[in-house]
Amino acid sequence: MKFNKLLILTVVVTLFSCKTNVFTGKKTLNFMSNSQLFPMAFGQYDEFLNTNKVVTGTAEAEMITRTGSKIKTAAQRWLNALGEESYLNGYEWEYNLVDDPTVNAWCMPGGKIVFYTGILPICQDETGVAIVMGHEVAHALANHGGQRMSAGQLQALGAVGVAVGGQVGGLNESTQQILNQAYGLGSQLGGMLPFSRSHETEADKIGLYLAAIAGYNPDEGARLWERMKANSGGGAPPEILSTHPSNDSRIAFLKQLAPQAKAEARKYGVTSFK
Repeated sequence: MKFNKLLILTVVVTLFSCKTNVFTGKKTLNFMSNSQLFPMAFGQYDEFLNTNKVVTGTAEAEMITRTGSKIKTAAQRWLNALGEESYLNGYEWEYNLVDDPTVNAWCMPGGKIVFYTGILPICQDETGVAIVMGHEVAHALANHGGQRMSAGQLQALGAVGVAVGGQVGGLNESTQQILNQAYGLGSQLGGMLPFSRSHETEADKIGLYLAAIAGYNPDEGARLWERMKANSGGGAPPEILSTHPSNDSRIAFLKQLAPQAKAEARKYGVTSFK
């Protein structure tokens, strides 16, 4: 009886927690609202800045702010065209460069952005920064943070369901342990990792469009990832075991996408690219 109630609860929660991605029109699983996510993100962002070396007053720091502002404007223009003028309400955009050799950049829900100095040599110039910036902002715009948290909660709820189901079915401890391990591996390889990879692919597309609308050359997307591949030294895990698509998959996808991004930008009067 407990197992049936848990199963019904899981189905009900899933059905009533779907939201529409305004950029793709796809339904997404998301229990989290901006009013829940943004305060947490802003607090974590401030804590991060307080414990890391923020670079200010340099040409590179100014480039991060300038590029971020252009990507933000591109996002607003796109959203206006989609009839979503108020979509960015509550965003508190902030762009910071942090002195850290890690090859990384990220955008938290609500528009809080960090670039590490370690990624700048791979970006090479402002257009490379825009490609990365567009991708990271796309994660926030598409609510990927809330979706990941929701998927994690659902995965945990499923694990409880497996455990309760085993108890109801009278499984011995050894069999129950095997069942739990199988669920954990199956939900990770068949659910969480593909879910994460789909987010990366979606952010690649939305981000490249944002960069193009902001006036940056989308052809640079594939070139950036060629440099990322070279920097990785070929040490990436197989795609099926990774949270990200393989470098080769991304390069091919971005090459295919670049003409579409240029066509999208032309809708906003952008006909030449930096």
